[in-house]
Amino acid sequence: MGHDMVDMAAFLRLETAEERQFIDNPAFVEGLAWGVPRFGHPEGEVYKHVREVMDNIDKLVITPLARSRLRIIALAHDTFKNIEDKSYPRDWSKHHGVYARRFLERYTNDPAVLDITELHDEAYYAWRHQYLYHEPQAGQERLQRLLDAIGPHRQLYYLFFKCDTQTGDKNQAPLKWFEKEISGIEVVPSLWG
Repeated sequence: MGHDMVDMAAFLRLETAEERQFIDNPAFVEGLAWGVPRFGHPEGEVYKHVREVMDNIDKLVITPLARSRLRIIALAHDTFKNIEDKSYPRDWSKHHGVYARRFLERYTNDPAVLDITELHDEAYYAWRHQYLYHEPQAGQERLQRLLDAIGPHRQLYYLFFKCDTQTGDKNQAPLKWFEKEISGIEVVPSLWG
């Protein structure tokens, strides 16, 4: 089914006026509709992944504020992958998380929402430096920059990382590493199964 035929608001089960206002933006809808099946995202289009993340959020026992924040992050986090520049060397100012943050800045000034949206892939990148590229110092430095940036929102970041990672056919090793290595988080049970 083409994205023109999908009622994004209904499919995503948007709950608030804040969530629904994003769907009025054609660039946002275009980003949600982007994607083909690939490793980590066998579902293809971004909106299908967002639905999986939201389903995971619904499994958490959290405050209404945390749930609202996580839902906004979920809606925007991967929506601008369609315009991301993946040339090498990477220009990290053109990462989809940065574009998502800039989009959300029009609607909120909540530092937790903005920082986590922008940095949602950073734990994975830190893990990748350490375990795939065998660059432990670079990985540790990247992780420390992430922890410094998210400050008091470490638990919320972790919850989003878990909800995002336990989708599709994503590698679970980065999540297990984060749960083992990071102090100051309350580990929650698997969202799968």
